Amino acid sequence: MALFKEYHAKYPSHGYRWLNAKIRLDTGLKMSDQYAHKCCKTAGIMSISKHYRYKKPGDPFKVYPNLMATGLNITGPLQCITSDMTAFRLKGGYYELTLYMDLWNNEILSYSLSGRKGDRMTYISGLKDLISIKQKYPGLEMILHTDQGSVYASKDFNELLPLYNIVHSMSRAGTPTDNAAMEAINGWIKTEMFTDLHITSNENIENEIKEYITFFNEERPAYSLNYLTPKQYKEYYAQF
Repeated sequence: MALFKEYHAKYPSHGYRWLNAKIRLDTGLKMSDQYAHKCCKTAGIMSISKHYRYKKPGDPFKVYPNLMATGLNITGPLQCITSDMTAFRLKGGYYELTLYMDLWNNEILSYSLSGRKGDRMTYISGLKDLISIKQKYPGLEMILHTDQGSVYASKDFNELLPLYNIVHSMSRAGTPTDNAAMEAINGWIKTEMFTDLHITSNENIENEIKEYITFFNEERPAYSLNYLTPKQYKEYYAQF
């Protein structure tokens, strides 16, 4: 038990099976997993990490390759779109905002807001609005990069993409840096909405969000665009 406590102090994210294997590797001491479990249970040792659940074969959820890791050369609009959901509370209300952003000029192309936790339709509604834009350019191959959220990985979501020449790319599990641009924007959005634009009421939250998206796309200079707005950048450099 003292040995398990020592190893758990070093590796608190792991459970009894991993600790047992590590002790065996380091010391040569062999114990059964059942005995290791008894020792850890008696000592109150538990993994402090949340682990992803295994998806059995035939599960409709699917993980797609991370195309962002291949060093994409984004040279124009609509080549690579990234999406994520950010949640916030306002005056006792809970909201989820799903965004679809063009990585070329950081323009928010579509979005959807819901006052219900876990509302999958915010993802689907935003995707349908994105598809409406994509349909104007049927020959353009678009990459859509997301995390491994259950809606993004669902069959319903992914069945739509190939119909419109959209290729799905996914971040690695538990690796938000794979979608760093979207993660940064999520942080800025909440700061600007409440600190700069002083959104304090949920009575007209839909209009407030709409006005903020317009501000973000047309009035907000972006450091990554040499302090042009997304709209200005597209007007100057897009070659459609």
